[in-house]
Amino acid sequence: MTAADLAQHLIELREEGQLSAASAARAVSAVRGLHRFAAREGIAPHDVSREVKPPAPPKRLPKALDVDQVTRLLGAVTGDDPLALRDRALLELLYGIGARISEAVGLDIDDLDPDVVTVRGKGGRTRIVPLGSYAREALDAYLVRGRPALIRRGTPKVFLNARGGPLSRQSAWTILHRAAEAAGLPVDGAHAVSPHTLRHSYATHLLDGGADVRVVQELLGHASVTTTQVYTLVTVDRLREVYATAHPRAR
Repeated sequence: MTAADLAQHLIELREEGQLSAASAARAVSAVRGLHRFAAREGIAPHDVSREVKPPAPPKRLPKALDVDQVTRLLGAVTGDDPLALRDRALLELLYGIGARISEAVGLDIDDLDPDVVTVRGKGGRTRIVPLGSYAREALDAYLVRGRPALIRRGTPKVFLNARGGPLSRQSAWTILHRAAEAAGLPVDGAHAVSPHTLRHSYATHLLDGGADVRVVQELLGHASVTTTQVYTLVTVDRLREVYATAHPRAR
């Protein structure tokens, strides 16, 4: 078998089999694995599959809520009991600083300052993120009236469960799921609201508001600006929408 044979096989997978790029890539990966094995074991003289690259899957745009949807979501938690105060503070923080769910539940009391939060992200990287007034007020209410009623044993974690221990990622997911359902937002399927949806919304709304992509990179804790630039593709849709509704010759 030659590299040309493999390339033709890939073409047939895509055109005749009507497979997606991801499915074709998985099939090609299996073929490449077989050829690596054959070359390593001396069954084939060399690995011809190294010359054939699997197709790159299309870049998926992050799902983001619009501002009205975020407002509905954050307003869906009602009540003044300790758990409601916790849930509201968690949701405000996820959107207010663009934190990953693991970063939010991993916060310690010492990570909170009046106007900023110290976030420990992937790869041990630490970043300082400004804290807005809505998130600050929700956190203050929880720390003063909610957390003291929940804590049972000494733990530095900000967010606690009903037994007084650290809140888990799964429980944080459940909190968001309940709020999304109460706000009438999708909780199942491709467009289901997830903790990362709030992070995507945070980045998208910053860029829509005129924030520099390098600043957003720092706020999100991305090691490379390339990762952040995917959000600029989202804002292009917003630009098209504004152009279509505002320009007299847009249609």
